[in-house]
Amino acid sequence: MRYLIATGGTGGHIYPALALANEIKKIEPDSSILFVGSADRMEAQEVPHAGYRFSPIQVSGMNGGPFHKLLSSWRLFRAYQACIQLIKKEKPDIVLGFGNYISVPVILAAHRAHLPTMLHEQNSYAGKANRFLSRFADAVVGCYEENRSQFPSDKIRILGNPRASEAAKVQRNPKLVRQLGLDPNRPLVIIVMGSLGSQSVNEVMKGALKMMAGKPYQVLYVTGRSHYEEFSSDIALAENLRVVPYIDGCNMMINATLCVVRGGATTAAEMTAMRMPSIIIPSPYVPNNHQVKNAQALAAKKAAVMIEEKDLTEQAIVSKIEDILENPIQLREMSVQAGLCGRPDACENILTWIQELKGMRK
Repeated sequence: MRYLIATGGTGGHIYPALALANEIKKIEPDSSILFVGSADRMEAQEVPHAGYRFSPIQVSGMNGGPFHKLLSSWRLFRAYQACIQLIKKEKPDIVLGFGNYISVPVILAAHRAHLPTMLHEQNSYAGKANRFLSRFADAVVGCYEENRSQFPSDKIRILGNPRASEAAKVQRNPKLVRQLGLDPNRPLVIIVMGSLGSQSVNEVMKGALKMMAGKPYQVLYVTGRSHYEEFSSDIALAENLRVVPYIDGCNMMINATLCVVRGGATTAAEMTAMRMPSIIIPSPYVPNNHQVKNAQALAAKKAAVMIEEKDLTEQAIVSKIEDILENPIQLREMSVQAGLCGRPDACENILTWIQELKGMRK
């Protein structure tokens, strides 16, 4: 079977697409998978690095003034023409879009060619591209019940994020904790604000870590690579504290008692699939405030606790961490509720629907 997958912009779009591609390759080793994305965004490096073919197109979002919108419209038209030719050449059996404006010309070209199309929406509040494309797509995969009201009822199924399927398979590894000089038998809090880190959260955490020094729990704080030197030079660490620039994602976080994270869709999928209690500090710098909406959806189910960045202080984060760690009943309930929100069978169910769509078009 031949797959064409449009994804790009951020890891929240790219990593779920790669997770699904990895699952496809496991069960269909002879399948052909081609990714389409922007030449100058992270997908241009991440997709080939993962071992998949990548075809770049030039397209940009419609934000900005009249000139930028006119330029974006022209690029969209050119990208649409390029995608028509690409589809004629590749002859995919199905075309998938993982959100972001990069999906627009790809899905429209596939619709023109009468190919089955599927969208994946990672967030609880759907993005503009997917809401627009849903009128042309055959199927929309959502991750939150809130998505049901945002898409045509005959097209939407809540099947989850493919990253959840990968995260659910991760096993605890005490060696990773020991390698950092920490004790795998003591409670561990991991705090990570995405792969790039957050300068604003870092400033709060300098004081918060001082308050947590010598406590009976341990803290692993991830600064982000670009912030590590400045952060580590400003703080002297106690024996229960560690600061690193980067961690190996789920492989490290599965060893935690509690994680403090951003509210991105992929992070939420990973936390719930691993049944991980979490405190979510949504980024205020994302479109549609979707990280807050993601966090609110999990907090409403008692799978997580949210602290908005505008309310983040040294005392607030330390108090919330300690309140949860000192309440084993709450910790257990958060874990149970996270598991109920998680969808570890996301890949399996998405691929089953893909087969249904392919059969409908025969």
